[in-house]
Amino acid sequence: MTPSPRAARSLACLLLLAQAPIPSVLAKEASAPAATPAIGQSDAWLYRGSDIPHDPEWHFGELPNGLKYAVRKNGVPPGQVSIRIRVDAGSLYETDAERGYAHLLEHMLFRQSKYLPEGTAIAAFQRLGATFGSDTNAVTSTTQTVFKLDLPNATAASLDETFKLMSGMVTAPTLSASNLKQDLPIVLSEMRERGGASKRVSDAMQKVLYAGQRLADREPIGTMQSLTSATPESVRAFYSRWYRPDNVAVIVAGDADPAMLESYVKKWFGDWRAKGAKASAPSFGDPVAPAGTDARNPVGETRVLVEPDLPPSLMYAVLRPWRQVTDNIAYNQGLMTDSLAQAIINRRLESKARAGGSFLSASVNQQDVSRSADATFVSVTPLGDNWEAALRDVRGVIAEALTRPPTQAEIDREVAEMEVSFQVPVEQQRIAPGGKIADDLVNALDIRETVAAPNDVLGIFQRSKLLFTPDAVLKHTRQLFTGTVTRALFTVQKPGVATDKELRDALMKPVKADAGAQQATLPPVSFATLPPIGAPQKPVTDAPTGLLEIEQLTFANGVKVMLWPVAEEPGRVMVKVRFGGGYRSFDPKDAPYISLGNFALVGSGVGPLGQEDLDRISTGRKMGFDFDVKDAAFELSAETRPQDLADQLYLFAAKLNMPRWDVAPFIRAKEAAKIQYTTFATSPQGVLTRDLQFYQRGQDPRFATPTPAQIEATTPEGFKRVWSEALKEGPVEVQIFGDFDKAAAIADLEKTFGALKARQPAPVSGAMAKMDVPKPSDKPIVLVHHGDPDQAAAVISWPTGGGAMGIRESRQLEILTQIFTNRLMAAVREKLGVSYAPYVYSTWPVDLSAGGAITAVAQVDPKSVNVFFQTADEIAQDLIARPPTTDELALVTEPLRQQVTRAASSTAFFMSQLEGATSDPSRIGTVRTVLGDYTVTTPQAMQALAARYLGKDNSWRLEVMPEGKAK
Repeated sequence: MTPSPRAARSLACLLLLAQAPIPSVLAKEASAPAATPAIGQSDAWLYRGSDIPHDPEWHFGELPNGLKYAVRKNGVPPGQVSIRIRVDAGSLYETDAERGYAHLLEHMLFRQSKYLPEGTAIAAFQRLGATFGSDTNAVTSTTQTVFKLDLPNATAASLDETFKLMSGMVTAPTLSASNLKQDLPIVLSEMRERGGASKRVSDAMQKVLYAGQRLADREPIGTMQSLTSATPESVRAFYSRWYRPDNVAVIVAGDADPAMLESYVKKWFGDWRAKGAKASAPSFGDPVAPAGTDARNPVGETRVLVEPDLPPSLMYAVLRPWRQVTDNIAYNQGLMTDSLAQAIINRRLESKARAGGSFLSASVNQQDVSRSADATFVSVTPLGDNWEAALRDVRGVIAEALTRPPTQAEIDREVAEMEVSFQVPVEQQRIAPGGKIADDLVNALDIRETVAAPNDVLGIFQRSKLLFTPDAVLKHTRQLFTGTVTRALFTVQKPGVATDKELRDALMKPVKADAGAQQATLPPVSFATLPPIGAPQKPVTDAPTGLLEIEQLTFANGVKVMLWPVAEEPGRVMVKVRFGGGYRSFDPKDAPYISLGNFALVGSGVGPLGQEDLDRISTGRKMGFDFDVKDAAFELSAETRPQDLADQLYLFAAKLNMPRWDVAPFIRAKEAAKIQYTTFATSPQGVLTRDLQFYQRGQDPRFATPTPAQIEATTPEGFKRVWSEALKEGPVEVQIFGDFDKAAAIADLEKTFGALKARQPAPVSGAMAKMDVPKPSDKPIVLVHHGDPDQAAAVISWPTGGGAMGIRESRQLEILTQIFTNRLMAAVREKLGVSYAPYVYSTWPVDLSAGGAITAVAQVDPKSVNVFFQTADEIAQDLIARPPTTDELALVTEPLRQQVTRAASSTAFFMSQLEGATSDPSRIGTVRTVLGDYTVTTPQAMQALAARYLGKDNSWRLEVMPEGKAK
């Protein structure tokens, strides 16, 4: 049973209202169309045999040809319709000779079909306003293939055209020799890019955990041998076997009449005819213990894998055969009890890890895997070389959970947490995006379950609370750790740490229950008992900003607040606090403490509350505590609920006013940072994640990923020194947008941020404030990765600018980079087949006067690095020499128009646009022009921008080569 939220109108016309009062828009919003009678629900195929309450928003049907469909109205984002076409076949349905065909077909269906000439799909969907990769996509898994399209600004004509194109793709693809020749290099490139250490671990895990089952060797990407042996005839044979109407479901959720959506399904899929009898799905097999295994502890296959660049990681799984169940209320009550059992163990493991000891982290997690196994996974990240102690300690916590029932207090705590997770979808069901709702139904079909409305899910949970007794949780815990076989994989960094036999022996050893693991019953922690921030103060000014209904408060201590109560976002409040100077306020010699702050600053506590206390005080609440370091500010952010807003504000203000400096989170953060560092070298993308920002910022050490040696040199005293100063910095800006009572929020602000002591702006010296940019050069910076020898990455970047005065130009640069991306995709991906996803993006730091860039990136094979540089240079020079065509511009601006319009249906969009506006009011005005800035331009304006920034002598470049192949 998957929760299926309802959704209604959200902030449909806010973007237009932000630009200017437009009476026609207001009039249109005021008049609702006449209601359409609901489609009949006499035989909802999803719920056959189940007592789960039917979600009344979904309308189900089945065509005479066997195709199933489900449609529903959903108004979030306004005007969008999300279409999903699910084929019940993935890589597990392939024969040995067909491995990779399901995924290959996914590509070929986009290549050419009944209504799409070869290579025109991307442009066709762009003309409809859909961006390829985000709005238009497909995914192949082990058990299904799903084609996705989120159609913005859906009209009767565009919906009809979209259904026509998508139906042609699925029902009548061309699948020619030319198609295969074009798509095969792209798929092989994708295979190459997915290689490396992580892929080796993934492959080893599949082979060990699912030994003897199809899942052990049926990755969707396939094999080189099977793919290179593919012929149009063999691909068509796989297509004919599985792409048939009685094996397909069409799911549609969006801002349209369900009867209209149903009519398009019937019109464009009704004539599809299956040929021959439907094939039976192959048996996926069951996990089976090796002969002679002890039935009381059936440890089977184990493997130790040496990967020097990956952190030590141990996983074992208790496996049971997967069987399709009847998705009814009793079954879901069992799942809820399973979840409680897992949550209790995970909290015990986290408490043990926080206290320090043999493992950095550990968790248990039950999953039904690819309709092949019902598995309980145990994951452990050991600290140091004594992995046996880590495994023993984790198993000891689990053994305790298997020996004694949990306390009622432990159950009550997790029940409170679960209840919030079920309450929030009820409160926010009107703002649930249609794309997510459609995806939820697709996923339910894949796991052979139903969906239910949020209020029904919450009702079932609340009626089930009496079932969550200590004995029931103990029973389910024992079921979770009972199976037909237990298998394990241990990834180590050096040979000699362990052997396959030693790992198996360790799992075979009896383990003593950790009697201290059970969580003690502690006195409740209440916000009412916490010390005040200071003397409450009323705002000295409260004035409209002139934008929508957003108001700005100013307190005597210098804190400025933007408030926007919005009824269209029920149950959700976004809170953001910006303060201090961000990256630019750090002394470069303190750079290692920046990343440690991201790991440990929140965990180090607030006033009298340590990390455990913070967890306890937020039990049964929806509260957040995210922290980020920006160019010129630090940021605390959270999504909360109206009833939790006051306490959320207290936590944020207390972090600034009375920080705590517990050492344990800092020590744990150091270990995590050191472990993580080694993983970056395993692939070109990892190296870019580690180093690209450092080079983009002129090799400023503040933007470097600290090495393990630099991390090791940090101290708790240094951490406190650096971050205590940062937390004292001003100015402070608070944003509260969403569903809240204004008067109550102001009263809460008076007691929290209004009560803070006055702050001085961050003391940023000239040297610290300077943000360098790379010097132009045709000679690439060469970095090295330790991954597969056929993997490389190439980056070419042109510095641009920064600052709020250039916001319009930064938005116009987004248009230019989209044109650049389209050309690069055609030249590199389509013509050469050397990379799966080249892309171009623009950055423009609004809070700094420089530091922006246009950057083109591609993952390629090493011999194609120079080809990529040459191609990118040629495109840049052509954009300078000749303006884009009007049609080429339209392929970019229409999707951008739809992206901006949809984004503006949420207050989060306006919140991001208005960051820093309390200090720089000019940013308020730039919100009014945002739609035009992103969509209104000319070919000549694009040519002028290209000439300004994309000159041949303006760029610098970087390449990531495999070890031993660097130039």
